[in-house]
Amino acid sequence: MKTGIFCNYENHHQNTSRTIFEQVALVQQAESLGFESAWVSEHHFNEFNLSSSMLLLMAHLAGLTSTIQLATAAVLLPFHNPIRVAEDIATLDNLCNGRLLFGVAKGGPFPQHNKHFGTPMGESRAKMLEAIALIQKLLYDDNVSFNGQYYQCDRLTIYPKPLQSQIPVYIATGDDQGIEFAAQNSFGLMGGPPFSLERLKNTVAKYRALNNSGSEKFVLARFFYVGKTYEEAVSEALPFIRQFSQKMQANSAYVMHNSTNTNQKPFDRTNICFDEDYLIENSIIGDVSTCRDKIKTFQDELNLGTLALKPSSFVLPKNLESLERYNQEVRNYV
Repeated sequence: MKTGIFCNYENHHQNTSRTIFEQVALVQQAESLGFESAWVSEHHFNEFNLSSSMLLLMAHLAGLTSTIQLATAAVLLPFHNPIRVAEDIATLDNLCNGRLLFGVAKGGPFPQHNKHFGTPMGESRAKMLEAIALIQKLLYDDNVSFNGQYYQCDRLTIYPKPLQSQIPVYIATGDDQGIEFAAQNSFGLMGGPPFSLERLKNTVAKYRALNNSGSEKFVLARFFYVGKTYEEAVSEALPFIRQFSQKMQANSAYVMHNSTNTNQKPFDRTNICFDEDYLIENSIIGDVSTCRDKIKTFQDELNLGTLALKPSSFVLPKNLESLERYNQEVRNYV
């Protein structure tokens, strides 16, 4: 199992420069500890997460790192022109000397995104799948012609081409259509911090039923803090978890209240849940022994390819210390 760091660029201190500096410090610490990857998320219209221009942030990281792989987690494809995404991804792969991993998602559940980017929520998944199909052609082929429902081009060649012969692709999805598409193309899958183990097991099982050779590419992101004691770890991480929980529960309530989809199901603990006690229990938070046991459970149940750790303290030195403790006392025992 590989270890990555998950990067949300949280603006805890209402200071953009400090937010960027602290995230870079965490990525550089992860690289110095031999972590294999840094996964950068995309968020919009949110004063707390400042990664709206994800690919610019990753270009910045490309110039400040040399060995760690840089991964999108994920490009919200329905909100972008896929031709431009292909050009940016190819350029970024050259900037980071072939260290790029390309994760994509449909976005949500954030209605503001769909509203302001002009994409109905009911079209997001179809647009994502069509966009990635076009992007894959543009990255590696010349004179591409494409006539999809949403995107078209005629004899188009983009420059530059990626440095890698094939940039690894990951899809954040639990939907049957998305899983089937990923399996057919041997793309990896991604699971986010609030996704339940039951949901993730179901997703991986569906993938493996179609394609067992790509199932080891699964990337799991989890909130993380390893402390000297269980109580210390929970105490340090709880304010962070509580802030996330309150924000997501409020957003979920808004989605449910305003949804026109009569089949919209409430968020629950067998699927995705934002209750703070649930998040603590299902995250890699605790003392060394607890964190080892939790990671082994995820390994046994999911055959993880990469565990992407999301440091969950508001205090940079505490997060750096936690990463160091993981590297010394957890990593080699799981």
